[in-house]
Amino acid sequence: MSRYAPLEYAGQNALELAILHLWRSEDLFHQTLKATRDGPPFVFYEGPPTANGKPGIHHVFARTIKDLVCRYQTMLGRSVTRIAGWDTHGLPVEIEVEKELGIRGKPDIEKLGVAQFNRRCKESVFRYKADWESLSERIGYWLDYAHPYVTYTNQYIESVWWLLKRLHQRDWLYEGHKVLPYCWRCGTALSSHELALGYDTHKSPSIFLLFEVTQAGEPVPQGRAKKTQGPKRFLLVWTTTPWTLPSNVAIAVHPDFTYVEVDVDGRHVIVEKTLAQRIIPGATHGKPLASYLQVAEYRGRDLVGWRYRQLLDAVAVDPKKGFRVVAGDFVTNEEGTGLVHLAPAFGADDYAAVQQEGLPFFNVVDAGGRFAGTNWDAINGKTVFEANPVIAARLEREGKVFGRYQPEGYEHSYPFCWRCDSPLIYYARKSWFVRTTAFRDRMLEINREIAWFPAEVGTGRFGEWLENNVDWALSRDRYWGTPLPVWRCSEREDHLVVIGSYQELAERLGTALPADFDPHKPQIDDLSFPCPHCAPRRSGPVRRSRRQGAAPGTMRRVPEVIDAWFDSGSMPYAQWHYPFEHEAEFRAHFPAEFICEGLDQTRGWFYSLLAIAAGAFDQPAFRHVIVNGLVLDAEGRKMSKRLGNVVDPVTVVSEFGADTVRLYLLASSRVANEKRFDPATIPELAGGFITRLRNTYGFFALYAENWDPTAGSAAPAPSVRPAVDRWLLGRLDALVAAVREAWSGYDVTAGTRAIMDFCDNDLSNWYVRVNRSRFWAPDTTADPAALATLHEALVTVTRLLAPAAPFTSDAIHRRVAGTSVHLAPFPGDYGRQDPDLEGAMRAIRTLASLARAARDAKALRVRQPLARMRVAVPAAVRQDLFEGLLPLLGEEVNVKRVDVVASDQELVRLRARPNFASLGKVYGRQTPAAAEAARSLSPPELRELEAGRPVSLTRDGSPFVIRPEDVVVEREVVSDWLIQSEGAFVVALDPALSEELVREGLAREVVNRVQRLRKEAGYDYALRIAVSLSGAPDVLAAASVYREFIAGETLARRLETGSDLPDPDVSQRLEIDGREVVISLRRHDGSGPHGTTA
Repeated sequence: MSRYAPLEYAGQNALELAILHLWRSEDLFHQTLKATRDGPPFVFYEGPPTANGKPGIHHVFARTIKDLVCRYQTMLGRSVTRIAGWDTHGLPVEIEVEKELGIRGKPDIEKLGVAQFNRRCKESVFRYKADWESLSERIGYWLDYAHPYVTYTNQYIESVWWLLKRLHQRDWLYEGHKVLPYCWRCGTALSSHELALGYDTHKSPSIFLLFEVTQAGEPVPQGRAKKTQGPKRFLLVWTTTPWTLPSNVAIAVHPDFTYVEVDVDGRHVIVEKTLAQRIIPGATHGKPLASYLQVAEYRGRDLVGWRYRQLLDAVAVDPKKGFRVVAGDFVTNEEGTGLVHLAPAFGADDYAAVQQEGLPFFNVVDAGGRFAGTNWDAINGKTVFEANPVIAARLEREGKVFGRYQPEGYEHSYPFCWRCDSPLIYYARKSWFVRTTAFRDRMLEINREIAWFPAEVGTGRFGEWLENNVDWALSRDRYWGTPLPVWRCSEREDHLVVIGSYQELAERLGTALPADFDPHKPQIDDLSFPCPHCAPRRSGPVRRSRRQGAAPGTMRRVPEVIDAWFDSGSMPYAQWHYPFEHEAEFRAHFPAEFICEGLDQTRGWFYSLLAIAAGAFDQPAFRHVIVNGLVLDAEGRKMSKRLGNVVDPVTVVSEFGADTVRLYLLASSRVANEKRFDPATIPELAGGFITRLRNTYGFFALYAENWDPTAGSAAPAPSVRPAVDRWLLGRLDALVAAVREAWSGYDVTAGTRAIMDFCDNDLSNWYVRVNRSRFWAPDTTADPAALATLHEALVTVTRLLAPAAPFTSDAIHRRVAGTSVHLAPFPGDYGRQDPDLEGAMRAIRTLASLARAARDAKALRVRQPLARMRVAVPAAVRQDLFEGLLPLLGEEVNVKRVDVVASDQELVRLRARPNFASLGKVYGRQTPAAAEAARSLSPPELRELEAGRPVSLTRDGSPFVIRPEDVVVEREVVSDWLIQSEGAFVVALDPALSEELVREGLAREVVNRVQRLRKEAGYDYALRIAVSLSGAPDVLAAASVYREFIAGETLARRLETGSDLPDPDVSQRLEIDGREVVISLRRHDGSGPHGTTA
């Protein structure tokens, strides 16, 4: 019985499930933690997912990368932190609960009751916890799920409160009134980094509007303008948000732009000059601008102070207080008309300009995104998007539209709520902010200290976004979240207390917190205490609160909760309940050495980690970060339930195996690239590698059944093994060095590809193939040096591969080394690289490739032996090493004799064909002479050009320098042999075939057909078989002559020629070189000695 158990599993999934069972029974994850607990720390932060939704294939991508880095660092002996976490607050949770309860929006929630709603939210957050943990275990992602951090716990929230108070003490937490991105469906504002998460292509309305000028001329003091006279003039304005027009109070122009007044069919239209070229013809059926009379030209500053008639009288506004032209540097002439209508409640620039000009502010849209309080019943109660066509229709009836209204006339990138997918609006409201602009420069400095992979994300997408940082809109007008720990006095709004701990809250209350204290809404909102600023004696002006039930001088908490991104960004501190507990643990685990998430997190978790660490600690939160690209479907589209293109990771992993999927994600393209996930390509790109590796182990196990690697005489020392063994060991050391360099530099793709390339090209498709005869021949024992070399390769490769493909590597390592690979150290470089030997082997492989190309050119199959081959190699190849490897070349390309020639001149004649286009740029009229000089170059000079070096020469007294691009070096065959070359590598094959060569070729074809039938029959590679062959006499004669060869290659213990096997497992009639034969196979039953005819 073999000491090396075969990998007898129905498929990759079965193998992995068996290994998973072993891991559980051995508690292997905790064994690795225990084994490395005294090693140097490697701190990893797990970005917390929300467990109220199922995991997707993009989560498998990020978790594969994280697991690779953590396993690699563990194998280097480092103590790796792997604490799981759960993000449990926020709108994603609330929206799912709304769907379950059949309610929608804040009024329904308050009708139900906040206490009941939040209770349901809390119950829902772990609905899919088991799915997350099960998938993580199935893909081999090890995390400590027994002791996770959870963002809704009291301890976690207390740490978050402490951080907020710390920011407040630095004057970086404040309340302000600003225009913010706002979700009318969810009823809350979003932060700038949340805004960036939800952009998508959208078709918005497009409408050009005519605002009638009532007063115009040179501006005069106080913004008054002269009354207009003559034909009516109109300010031409373009907008994609018709719903904002009822709130218009001003129009902005750029003071330095040039504007023209054009007579268009009796109406004088004013528009920015360069944009007029596009707009007016587009609105007048292509009639060119030149055909219209240009009445006047203005600078933008000349228009400032002009007044116009209110476009829609949906809101009563004193004309004297609004409806005039103001200057705005934010106006562009890239699109639109160069005039921008301002509605201060719905645009940041609008709000700032109107505030500066002292113009009226009003808002006719409620928090639910519906019109309210206008004197136009047709839009009251409608959402802003429902009102668009109604508003446009009225303006068209009133003749105020230039051209025509296009409901979907403008396709652009538009922000959507990343939680509910509703289109956002910009909306003025009070909100609480973190003053991140106060430490923006410090964040930029810290960002430059962080190693980003890829680097361009840190300097580009993330760094440029930081450059334009705006204050963090922190508060949310919602329910299920960390309550903002700000209490406000009922009498004076400027009297505030920010609570930083539960102890401080109890001291303010004057009583201990109850044992069942819950810091969430609504319980926290019931806790009040006397205003410390008013008591014991109030002074100064008193502003009485109108809040019902608020006693004078009583502090009550403000109603908002905070952005859930602040929760997740607080995990470095809150996971330890810092600063209230575990200070030493926190200090030892801050900052993180490594984090990893998808590209979308550059403006999510990555930003919140950085901003909080910079604001509260003046430090980075992490040192290294891998940013993986988004996972798209096979056609490059985002995955969504609406499109029906979501890939279920459980199904994919069950079909192909976790290792196969992991390798596909790691190696199919660089992890930073967008990944088109096409399950149909997984077998080709990764599944084939797994199969070849398993087959390589199976090959070893078959022939090493009696070999003991621990025996003293198991193998000679590496230094005295054959050159091919020493070559493989040197390549193995080079691989170790390459993988260490790549993975220590967080290039997970390069390291993974290096392993796969070595296994496929160096190990399986070269070393094993060219050394088959050393492992097994009939009635002989395998070469111990070959077994020892392949054994070491398998041990080393499985250890290298363990972080990327933990299941397959462990299954093989347990068989070749006796222990789990995950308790083994990462391989080291033993210094066995031999550049000269590698160069010699590279020459052999290059010549083999050229020989195959020469055969292909004449349709000579490799299975057909040839008598002779002559080869030439560059002088840099060490001849003694090269000639020692020549037997491998002959066997590989099926040639009986290989001769080395001293120079390729014996095989081909080099000549130069001038490149007149290249020469002409340098020599002009002397080009013909330069071409003649190029034609006269000697073979050594032509080789210099092939090496990329220019050649200087003189011809007829004129000097020339011929560059590599000036000529094409051609080779002319000097015999009837088959020639192929690559630089100084040349192969010449003698194509002549003797009867003996033909006979051997037929025997090799028989071997090929038998091997194919073995595969079709589903035979194990080690199974001994019986074979029968009948049909064409010359094929049978060849089989009789080469009986031993055929039997040895096909593991045939019985070979019959001229008759058919009774009851074969498989039988096939086929042709070999036009000769019809029948081949039958069945499992060998022991009758009939090997190599005889029964």
